[in-house]
Amino acid sequence: MTTLLSQATEIFYPSSDGEPLAETSVHVDAIIDVVVVLRQYLEGRSAIVLADQFLYYSQGYPKLRLAPDVMVIFDVPPGPRDNYKIWEEGQVPVVIFEITSEGTKDRDQNFKKILYEQLEVQEYWQFDPKGEWIEEQLRGYRLRGEQYEPITDSRSEPLQLRLSGDGQRIAFYREDTGEKLPASDELAQTLREEILARQQAENQLEQERQRAEQERQRAEQERQRAEQERQRAEQAERQVEQLREQLRSLGVNPDDIPNGIG
Repeated sequence: MTTLLSQATEIFYPSSDGEPLAETSVHVDAIIDVVVVLRQYLEGRSAIVLADQFLYYSQGYPKLRLAPDVMVIFDVPPGPRDNYKIWEEGQVPVVIFEITSEGTKDRDQNFKKILYEQLEVQEYWQFDPKGEWIEEQLRGYRLRGEQYEPITDSRSEPLQLRLSGDGQRIAFYREDTGEKLPASDELAQTLREEILARQQAENQLEQERQRAEQERQRAEQERQRAEQERQRAEQAERQVEQLREQLRSLGVNPDDIPNGIG
């Protein structure tokens, strides 16, 4: 009876609502770029970067959810998630990015900003790739006490990165070296170049192997020819010795024969 009651009252937390990732391909590309860059940057750390996945923030209330465009969570095991439940994971997202537009600015600037503030998300960034309502394209807020304050230094303290708008993408720079993190297309190009270099190296090794094999075969042929010559020489010597023995058996000293054998 208890099992049946538990099954009847089990709460379902959906992982999808069937809505598209973003309203335009420009916004989709910007989201994907942030995810790829930050996942590469945080690789090997106890952190995850999720895109457009439900964030559930109140246990027992599956309707209390939203899907940030990108959220970064620290101190959790790496790996995929169907959705993210704060009470199960034990960590609130540290940084959230919304790839905003004229159509989403009211929700991004009001409801989401207030909710992220209440959830104590340390930083909230809004990026407007089309420049529809944020003139500088990128705007950030940092939690101070219980309220968000505008970020004026273009720095993400939790990520230890400096951020700036770069066309229709966000550019990320390491604070320690100033190095720009490669964007998703740059990472893809680097990967292609690495694959090409590996293929060229493999081809070169194969060519070297083939040349070495040819040299081995030539050396083996030379050895066989030398062996054949040695065998022919030994056979000739045996034949000469047999002839000398025949002469001796006839009472002829082969050494007494002018230009004799041997």
